[in-house]
Amino acid sequence: MKNARTLIVFGVLIAIALAMGLSTRADAPDSPVPSVENTGPQGARALYLFLQEGGRAVSTHLASLESLAADTRTLVLASPIGSPVTDEEVRKVEHFVEQGGTLVYLSTRELGMHQAALEKWLRLEPGPLLPASERGLSTDLADAGGTTVDVWLGAGPLRGLSTLRVSQDRGILMEHPDAIPLAGLGGAVTVWRRALGQGEIYVLAGADLLENRRIELLDNARFWNALAARGPLVIDEHHHQLAPPPPLSRGIWVFVAQVLVVSGLYAFSRGTRFGAPRPQREEKHRSALEYVRSMGWLMRRAKVEKSLLPELDTSLRQQLQERLGISPTLADAEAARLLEQDGGIPASHYLDAKAELNRLLGQATVKPSDYARVARLYAHLERTVAGRQSLNRS
Repeated sequence: MKNARTLIVFGVLIAIALAMGLSTRADAPDSPVPSVENTGPQGARALYLFLQEGGRAVSTHLASLESLAADTRTLVLASPIGSPVTDEEVRKVEHFVEQGGTLVYLSTRELGMHQAALEKWLRLEPGPLLPASERGLSTDLADAGGTTVDVWLGAGPLRGLSTLRVSQDRGILMEHPDAIPLAGLGGAVTVWRRALGQGEIYVLAGADLLENRRIELLDNARFWNALAARGPLVIDEHHHQLAPPPPLSRGIWVFVAQVLVVSGLYAFSRGTRFGAPRPQREEKHRSALEYVRSMGWLMRRAKVEKSLLPELDTSLRQQLQERLGISPTLADAEAARLLEQDGGIPASHYLDAKAELNRLLGQATVKPSDYARVARLYAHLERTVAGRQSLNRS
């Protein structure tokens, strides 16, 4: 009787597990896909409705680019990572542009991973990091993680525009000899233009310019409105979609896993124990702060401040090479110039810190307080290069 009751209980648990495995299907919140159906911060729903309510001819394309409508004036590919654009589709797009169409390609952040054929045709390479800028915003927190770029050449839809708001990420390089940089900041380019036949191509670094969270900032909306004013604008949605998995595959695997868990619990509950349970031994570990204090005391006793000073500069130069491509073999003055040019950090910040370090190296002994002061200067520079701190010195 007892075994029958146990079998009934486990049978009910298995039935519940099967029902939950087959019925559970939850979408992840805040999708990063820049689709017109995505209402999250990184979606493009706001742009679609903005153009539609403004009376512009805007639509979506849900099939292969080989079937692009003949009356299309502008085609928008917004960082598609679902399925790759094929070589046949690239040839169709090239023909579309040569016949007078406009292609706007918002590149993916991971070049070479999702759209190899399209990136090979456009000759795209990753560019340098964009410096931080909050120009044009009401507060510094109006767009956390973004930066303001300048319109260098007001051509095409950029005519009459001055600033755009994009993510503070890497720019992009377009290696066609006739490609023209239209917008960017410092040495990083965010918008390129290339004429092809009777049409033109615009390449943007990332999908930031059409995201819901940035469409109302600065001149972003005016850029898209100028494109839509040319005629029917089509936003490709087909290449955001992945091939759907078999309907029951996920549920079956969930069911199998739950059956194994339930079977393991049953075997554990019915199995023979090796002995009586013993009380768990309580272990008291030393705090991390105690280890830090001990290390500080050891450093003071060893008086190694002078030996550690060169390591501060070596660590910073390695980070400059990784983040900005500044070689450690360059002279200090040249490295400081490139740091100001590519990273937006005044050259005097680095040169002053290096001068203070050299002054301490020339002394017979280095006080812990002097070492700590120089270490703080270099730590401030490293955090600024990594983008975790503003340029203002604390």
